Amino acid sequence: MTTATPQPVLYLSHGAPPLADDPVWTKQLAEWSSGLVRPTAILIVSAHWEAAPLTIGATETVPLTYDFGGFAERYYQVRYPAPGAPELAATVRKLLRAHETPVADEPARGLDHGAYVPLVEMFPAADIPVLQISMPTLDPAALVELGRKLAPLRDEGVLIIGSGFFTHNLRGLDLRRENDHEPPEWSAEFDDWGNQAITALDLDALIDFERKAPASALAHPRTEHFAPLFVSLGAGLDTLRGPRTVIDGFWYGLAKRSWQFD
Repeated sequence: MTTATPQPVLYLSHGAPPLADDPVWTKQLAEWSSGLVRPTAILIVSAHWEAAPLTIGATETVPLTYDFGGFAERYYQVRYPAPGAPELAATVRKLLRAHETPVADEPARGLDHGAYVPLVEMFPAADIPVLQISMPTLDPAALVELGRKLAPLRDEGVLIIGSGFFTHNLRGLDLRRENDHEPPEWSAEFDDWGNQAITALDLDALIDFERKAPASALAHPRTEHFAPLFVSLGAGLDTLRGPRTVIDGFWYGLAKRSWQFD
């Protein structure tokens, strides 16, 4: 890896493929990335890939993984031919194996929509190497430790991104209404609690969010979309000067709150 400007860590709410049709959210993502120093590579952890042991995706450009169904055909025609990141993959293996963390490879797996949907808006030129790794567990404390192991990549200019959704209950979606309609109470309550807990860096409360947060079972019937936050927190903890919300608000009732950890 070459000497580069140290990078922040991001946690973003990635939306579904129709995010591309939302002029507000796409503009927010584009403005966010325009304020970042160009990274040497991007390492992304998506809510849509769980595999143990931790698995490294394709290190060369392969077709995207369209891991969704029931959408218009045009969403399956999206392309994001970012360069592979074999050098970054080698460094990830080295960092993790130094901590006796097992690592596997899945060279044919392309970026899933939790990775490419936001990257299309943030880095549309697709000219930055991207590597996706799986979440080997949903345990918050273990994911914080994983983030800590990956943190040295930041000094090599690697932008670490956790991609999920700040609240995620698809049964709570009402696609018949405007996408910025007033959110349900459970989504608003969890969003407010999460905002306060992260701002205060109350890591103990966050790790125990299923018991500490209001309406957690409704906000996250399954926790995979909140889980990438803990990788981001772990990667930012040792140098954290203060987290800041970059995007907030709601999309069809789900909180799209997204964070930058400098």
